[in-house]
Amino acid sequence: MPKSKRARVVHLSKTDKKGKELSQKLFANVQEAADNFQYIFVFAVENMRNSYLKEVRAEFSDSRIFFGKTKVMAKALGQTPAEEHLTNLSQLEPYLQGNVGLFFTNRDPTEVLEYFAAYSQTDFARAGVTATQTFTVPAGVVYSRGGELPAEEDVPLPHSMETTVRKWGMPTKLDKGKVILDAPYTVCKEGQVLNSHQTALLKMFGVAMADFKVDMKAYYSTKKEAVTEVGAMEE
Repeated sequence: MPKSKRARVVHLSKTDKKGKELSQKLFANVQEAADNFQYIFVFAVENMRNSYLKEVRAEFSDSRIFFGKTKVMAKALGQTPAEEHLTNLSQLEPYLQGNVGLFFTNRDPTEVLEYFAAYSQTDFARAGVTATQTFTVPAGVVYSRGGELPAEEDVPLPHSMETTVRKWGMPTKLDKGKVILDAPYTVCKEGQVLNSHQTALLKMFGVAMADFKVDMKAYYSTKKEAVTEVGAMEE
């Protein structure tokens, strides 16, 4: 394993005492992992869910995953050749932008990339996510799956939910204890950015539109002392 470069003093961003302690801990842990693992991946996450990230951590219990302040992680690795913790490690810095994390492992990159290329979990969308389909609830009695299932295989929406769905924007009414729509109601259209009322309705009707995915962007090899861009490999 290559030796890390000379020790240096790095001033982390100004913050409160607790925040500073957390940043210093993250900084130290990232550098320690860089000294103990052969490969350092930068990854981005779509539709972040802690429960699914826990699944990934369990699958790679022999590896380490950091999902914290990007600036602190970048400083720990080194943002310039003069600051880098290992030779050429600063070449990862351009990929440390946005909602990204670091993945340290001794597993072969081919195994890692194949796993994450195939890994995807579908969940309910949150506000701000773009709708992947148009979803319309038919006119008439409103059923629990909003028309996704035949009426004989579904159950009517409980009357107690009528005021709630009306609050979320559906122009419903109660008729003899049944929740009714006088006309079809489009909850969302494909390509539309969802708001909190739309995501609440979609979740109630059991319509999942968010895919949790881990996108590997690039990785550093301590043996080669070089960075490989994942997209360039695939091409």
